[in-house]
Amino acid sequence: MKSTWLYVLAVVVLLAVVIGAYLAMPSAAPTKSEIDESRSRTTANGLYVAAIEPESPGMKQGELHSWILTVKTPDGKPVDDAKITVGGGMPDHNHGLPTSPEVTQYLGEGRYRIDGVKFSMSGWWELRFDISSAAGSDTVTFNLVM
Repeated sequence: MKSTWLYVLAVVVLLAVVIGAYLAMPSAAPTKSEIDESRSRTTANGLYVAAIEPESPGMKQGELHSWILTVKTPDGKPVDDAKITVGGGMPDHNHGLPTSPEVTQYLGEGRYRIDGVKFSMSGWWELRFDISSAAGSDTVTFNLVM
């Protein structure tokens, strides 16, 4: 009888430790309210200020989208000669974009059309831009939630 109570006590203590450790662990994925979805930000090294917007309103899952990336210097001058590559994916799923978006047109005033963006499922997506010009190379990442 005494050994049964000790066994039950040991199981309860073990469960308490496991549950406590689980509750103390930080969440791996941020919640939607924790994800910064701002559409304008300074690049990682501060060389540029970049902004994105969909060319047409209403992003739809599974459809190809065009986006406009605007690149300016920190003092607000348009960057006209940038070389831009596009990457990204879903951090929670550890996979990249299902397409290979690219710059297809320079629109003037630091604005570049990005074609071929597709969000194949709902969730948290990142669009990452590597930007190079005479001022140097830098990166910027935008968060989007479908």
